[in-house]
Amino acid sequence: MSSLFPALADGPGERVALRFGERSLTYARLGAAAGAVAARVRDAGRVAVWATPELETAVAVTGALLAGTAAVPLNPKSGESELTHILTDSAPTLVLAAPGAELPPPLGGLTRVDVDASGAGAAVPEDLASGEDPALVVYTSGTTGPPKGAVIPRRALAATLDALADAWQWTGDDVLVHGLPLFHVHGLVLGVLGPLRRGGSVRHLGRFTTEGVTRELTGGATMMFGVPTMYHRVAEALPGDPELAKALGLARLLVSGSAALPVHDHERITAATGQRVIERYGMTETLMNTSVRADGERRAGTVGVPLPGVELRLVEEDGTVLPAPDGESVGEIQVRGANLFTEYLNRPDATAAAFTDDGWFRTGDMAVREPDGYVRIVGRKATDLIKSGGYKIGAGEIENALLEHPGVREAAVTGEPDPDLGERVVAWIVPTNPQSPPTHEELADHVARRLAPHKRPRVVRHLNVLPRNDMGKIMKRALVADA
Repeated sequence: MSSLFPALADGPGERVALRFGERSLTYARLGAAAGAVAARVRDAGRVAVWATPELETAVAVTGALLAGTAAVPLNPKSGESELTHILTDSAPTLVLAAPGAELPPPLGGLTRVDVDASGAGAAVPEDLASGEDPALVVYTSGTTGPPKGAVIPRRALAATLDALADAWQWTGDDVLVHGLPLFHVHGLVLGVLGPLRRGGSVRHLGRFTTEGVTRELTGGATMMFGVPTMYHRVAEALPGDPELAKALGLARLLVSGSAALPVHDHERITAATGQRVIERYGMTETLMNTSVRADGERRAGTVGVPLPGVELRLVEEDGTVLPAPDGESVGEIQVRGANLFTEYLNRPDATAAAFTDDGWFRTGDMAVREPDGYVRIVGRKATDLIKSGGYKIGAGEIENALLEHPGVREAAVTGEPDPDLGERVVAWIVPTNPQSPPTHEELADHVARRLAPHKRPRVVRHLNVLPRNDMGKIMKRALVADA
């Protein structure tokens, strides 16, 4: 296939490609630094990357991809048992890291290569890899056992990034700002490889702050990527920060992903800035499946329409494909296209179980589809689909309704066994004022007025904080386990 990063070889050499804090690399210097990494790892098999939010991580992954070598991004916050599992499973031959980075004991047996991000090094090598060659092995969160390594081929990177360029009108003139971690698809593939494929620029905040967002958007950034916890912090800060509101109003595109952004936060941001955040939907195994388009209706609470090249359908539990979209029927999302991963590394049974006989990937996400094709996620099949009184209820829409109540700061909804209903709706609430939390009756009435009586919570439990993972997703299995 053609090069993943044509701008490195024949693009705007003096344009800044990457900026992390005060450190930056032009395309010419990135090409030299990544070319040196490529020369070092070309025959190394899989290589691990200690994925700190630094310039060296971006150089390391780019260099591995230029060499046609699969990179295994490692979360620096992983515990030793998880790291040991990932290293045993993926069997990298060496680890790429920033000079001075302290590596934990599980990495002690690997050859260490310090990445030189100064911009000195070799020429950009000719890209001889094929589209099916592995590009990344990204480990899933492992909610149902040890993390599985999703093998992502080069054609999936190209397909997703080119489809997003179409949907978002993303060009080399765009400057992206974000503060996402670099061991997940969101921050690494979309947030670093995306700008590099377009010949544009990325400014990484290192650590997300609203002050950093204000500075970069005021200073010429055109796009921002974030997760819902980041946009929630933005929404909370806006009333007292007119400079932040002004900066957000300058952006061409504000994109949220990795979990659903509550409608309440959508509306608060729009009211203060005039901007509508758009959402997209993807997974480690599929990269990106759908998005609200830049030239389409920016409809809060939806993840837009299928991206170019992505087939999407909703199916019943027995595999029956749902008929024409009606905006009400809930089904599991299945997708097919060039954006899909190849396999779970060393897990042929899990790989086979993830696909239907005709090649559709079972996402495990539940959704409804509007008559005009917009997709609205209602939750995960395993934790967010509640079967109560003969109804299929998605937790997501109840969470959005609860968040519209002024007494609710955070909300999560799960189901638990009920002898009469099968399952009852349980609301987990972080109250705005812990000394005076909203009552069960108040919240039940609030939800019933906005949705339907059968969707009201039958139980309300109060918490000081909701358990979340690194990407801001609520860990509902932890809630249910503690019930």
